[in-house]
Amino acid sequence: MPFPKNFLWGGATAANQYEGGYLEGGRGLATSDAIKGGDKDHPRKYTVKTKEGEILELPREASLPEGAVGYIIPGIYYPSHQAVDFYHHYKEDIALFAEMGMNSFRFSMSWSRVIPDGMEKVNEEGLAFYDAVVDECLKYGIEPIVTIAHFDVPMYLADNFDGWHSRKLIDYFLHFAEVLFEHFKGRVHYWMTFNEINILRSWMQLGIHDVSPQVRYQAAHHTFVASAKAVLRGHEIDPENKIGMMVAYAPVYPLTCRPDDVMKSIEQMRLKEFFIDVQVKGYYPNYQLNRYERNGVKIEMEDNDLDLIAKGTVDYIGFSYYMSSTASADPNAEKTGGNQMASGKNPYLEASRWGWQIDPMGLRISLCQMYERYHIPLMIVENGLGALDTVEEDGSVHDSYRINYMRDHIKAMKDAIELDGVELWGYQPWGHIDLVSAGTGEMRKRYGFIFVDRYDDGTGDFSRRKKDSFYYMQKVYKSNGEVLD
Repeated sequence: MPFPKNFLWGGATAANQYEGGYLEGGRGLATSDAIKGGDKDHPRKYTVKTKEGEILELPREASLPEGAVGYIIPGIYYPSHQAVDFYHHYKEDIALFAEMGMNSFRFSMSWSRVIPDGMEKVNEEGLAFYDAVVDECLKYGIEPIVTIAHFDVPMYLADNFDGWHSRKLIDYFLHFAEVLFEHFKGRVHYWMTFNEINILRSWMQLGIHDVSPQVRYQAAHHTFVASAKAVLRGHEIDPENKIGMMVAYAPVYPLTCRPDDVMKSIEQMRLKEFFIDVQVKGYYPNYQLNRYERNGVKIEMEDNDLDLIAKGTVDYIGFSYYMSSTASADPNAEKTGGNQMASGKNPYLEASRWGWQIDPMGLRISLCQMYERYHIPLMIVENGLGALDTVEEDGSVHDSYRINYMRDHIKAMKDAIELDGVELWGYQPWGHIDLVSAGTGEMRKRYGFIFVDRYDDGTGDFSRRKKDSFYYMQKVYKSNGEVLD
């Protein structure tokens, strides 16, 4: 059989896109709470207050004025505040996951729900919520896979410490991780430290006010040290823990066979591989150190930082895969949409409504590239198709386009295991239940196999219904990947 008997079939979510209940249960504010919704043509924006009291709406990639703090404008709809209300629907949702045949569920535990200001004092009510979620999963034989930090930071740490630009966040994060490792010992065995660590670059994701390369890469260094410390401590607390990293991965093909295009593809791949190299191999690669020097980036380190990074390497690589890209030395080469960033367009591929290129073979290529470079187990922890879904008069949702996408990508996984010898632990499609889009803040960009009655104007009763893809994935999951057609 191509898929091992213990293969982890599941789905993936993030607290700030799925959970809701943003002011309930003692939760503190997070940077994600100050992000307004957008759409395909109007990206999401931060709402902040300057030290002079001016309220600003800033693009997500912008630097914040010095002294600005996160601010929530009264009367404005913020998608993450209720999201799709897992906070009140977790029992219903997990029962649906079990019915679909999932034996694993990737989700994040909100730092500001467990430790409201991100520093020391634990919110027992927040832990109790995650206790209930984990216990509900285990009741159905669903393995929890927990992301510790997923695209936000407690607002207090962003406002008062400049987020991950401050070295102090290493210890605050380690305290948070230790709380989770100790509290869920024996119940949660799979962890990831940072979601898509290679695209953490903004105030929402890192809490940094200045998004210049110097600040971003200094913050990245602090996350490397924090992750390494968490890996070491997590193994001390429970030797059974499997602690991985998580990276956004997409193969970059040369647009042509011009040597300049080939070299450009290598350079663009390094933007992903650098983060994996550090967390798997345990050192800064020369190509990145040289890049720092060329660009005047100087990373401040303490004496034992590199030793910690060398010792605290991860047990597996978790990665998101949605699409591939192309690289060209021609600055005028055509671009298209992508996961958190624009991508080079490939003339041989079709694309989704949002411009994301659909490339199942690219998933097999990704699996081969990573496994042959790093030689440790892999887990696909995000993959899926964002699309416009229509609810018919009878309440059904016919999403054959999503079924085709899933089938083709699962076949690529099967070939990577069976033909290429890749050690793949699991498959967690992104947004297996509808949630808020990270890129645009939309509800209409739906990924799920379960439809949630929630819309971009904030209306909807949060009711759940099964799409056609729910029944397709049920056959796949319950057959351990044997039934694909």
